[in-house]
Amino acid sequence: MNPSIIVIAILAVLAIFAISIYNNLVRKNEMIENAMSQIAAQLQSRWDALNNLIDATKDYAKYESETLDKITKNRTNIDRKSTASDVNEEENEFRSAMNSFYAVAENYPELKASEIYKKTMDSIDKYEDNVRHSRMIYNDTVTSFNRYIKSFPQNLFAGSFGFSDKGYFKNDENSNEVPRFNS
Repeated sequence: MNPSIIVIAILAVLAIFAISIYNNLVRKNEMIENAMSQIAAQLQSRWDALNNLIDATKDYAKYESETLDKITKNRTNIDRKSTASDVNEEENEFRSAMNSFYAVAENYPELKASEIYKKTMDSIDKYEDNVRHSRMIYNDTVTSFNRYIKSFPQNLFAGSFGFSDKGYFKNDENSNEVPRFNS
């Protein structure tokens, strides 16, 4: 058999193997970005619910509208390319906005007794649960990706294709318990 044909066949097999690894890396990376998109959608829904509640609160708290307007300017900037630390920063902003809102709402017992307040707080709780669940899915997806790029022979290709470890969501003092925003 011609040695050049053998060399070409070996190179073709190696190229197909490298292409297969690259395609798997792209697929797994897309899964991570999709998981982050799910988190972004839940975070946006949570902000929307808070902003709807703030709009309703303005009817009760006419004198507090400046404080409430500052809170409504907050929106999530998370998208599919965001990192776990970007989401953690956004979480801190949301908690701060909720604390500011509570400070206003405490002065208006009729607001806290209203059906709009109760329903919106329930929906914020629901989105909070969804965010927590989406973070778990994201971490599972990152685990699969990180394990894949660290395994042989993928570890030989991942770095040269521009793929590296992805960061996880980590527990912090605020994430150890599920926040409940109902009063």
